[in-house]
Amino acid sequence: MRVLFLGDIVGRAGRDAVTSRLPQVRKDLRLDFVVANGDNPAGGFGITPAVCEELYGAGVDCITGGNHTWDQREIIPYIDSDKKVLRPLNHVPGTPGRGAGIYETTGGRKAMVISLLGRVFMSEIDDPFAAVDAELAKVRLGGTVDFIFVDIHAEATSEKMAMAQYLDGRVSLVAGTHSHIPTADAQVLPNGTAYQTDAGMCGDYDSVIGMEKSEPISRFRGSVQKKRFQPAEGEGTMCAVFVETDDKTGLATHVAPFRQGGRLAPAIPDSA
Repeated sequence: MRVLFLGDIVGRAGRDAVTSRLPQVRKDLRLDFVVANGDNPAGGFGITPAVCEELYGAGVDCITGGNHTWDQREIIPYIDSDKKVLRPLNHVPGTPGRGAGIYETTGGRKAMVISLLGRVFMSEIDDPFAAVDAELAKVRLGGTVDFIFVDIHAEATSEKMAMAQYLDGRVSLVAGTHSHIPTADAQVLPNGTAYQTDAGMCGDYDSVIGMEKSEPISRFRGSVQKKRFQPAEGEGTMCAVFVETDDKTGLATHVAPFRQGGRLAPAIPDSA
């Protein structure tokens, strides 16, 4: 299978970067499945039903969550009915929505997506390691499902790395989100799981992690908070992780960063 995972989409610049480029990228890379992190596309904080539909229309098959999942109140009743948008799996029982799903891909194969939220330097939440273990016990990679992806939305790089090493050989891809900066460590781990610590953001990199610069700089300098952060509105870069897997085992054979547009240097996978 050929799968693309889009990092945190931030504001209108991020949405435009995705919606203007993804349809052609999907053709060029011959993608079977596309996942996007949807923690920040609605004004930089959370997601709305209308934004979900906009991303689906561009070719996104599934949307993962993060610490801003609940920032837009209208997502709460919607998330129960839309199985393609996920919130972190390790919320307490009874939380609206779902943290994992199985989806049919191009060619009729099955892809499982799991959304996790880290605990280091984040708000209190249930153990992501125990949560993913319980979910993976329901399926078998290369058997009941053809592909398994885990989005670990976490602050600490060590927590993301630990999750990938813990799951090595049990899932197809582990990729981190939340830092909004693409890392240079794309690799296939010893037992066949592809990994990148952070997919980066889809958004304007002439910014502070996607936000207009003046207010974050002012706060770091110790000024009194004056106004809400606003997403930067320049041309966005589409940042993602591309992975190919073996059709029999579901394990990764190739992983590479993808970048297109905006300020960052382009990166197109070799197998494109």
